[in-house]
Amino acid sequence: MGLDVNWALRWLALSADAMAEHREELIELDRPIGDSDHGENMDRGFKAVMVKLAEAPPETAGAALKLTAMTLMSKVGGAAGPLYGTAFLRAATALGDAADVDAATLAAAFQAARDGIVARGKAESGDKTMVDAWTPAVDAAAAAAGDSDVRKVLLAAAEAAEAGAVSTDPMLARKGRASYLGSGASATGIRAPCPAP
Repeated sequence: MGLDVNWALRWLALSADAMAEHREELIELDRPIGDSDHGENMDRGFKAVMVKLAEAPPETAGAALKLTAMTLMSKVGGAAGPLYGTAFLRAATALGDAADVDAATLAAAFQAARDGIVARGKAESGDKTMVDAWTPAVDAAAAAAGDSDVRKVLLAAAEAAEAGAVSTDPMLARKGRASYLGSGASATGIRAPCPAP
């Protein structure tokens, strides 16, 4: 069994809930390195995504991700809008028009999203950016895809991403606003929701 549009919509709704729940935390994390608007921007962006999905319900998971991408790029300011928008857009392209996304296609979507972030942000592993969470997720998804079980791909990617985020704590930030803080930068992660298909 693969992933369909209903799973994608549920995942996006849970993502929007997570952004709302962690809005203040993201604002506080942004305070030392930015203008304290990251939580507000992400919450606003995902609320707008939910409105757009309700106005024009997509027929495929790829279409849902593409609509998410376009909405985030237009509603989220700073670097986050282009970075997240590019990730969703590249993932949507990888999914294509498939009504039922299999494990291999899902793993390819993870890689496409990560590659989009790298291309847009010019960051690489070890720079203490989201790439440090995405790269292990991509590797774990690719390894798990051999079993042809989308659940295993999702779980492997989520666990690897969380471990990757935690691994950034001792790193010195070399890209983005966190690099302004030097050795004082701290990293934390909000675990992405991962509903069962």
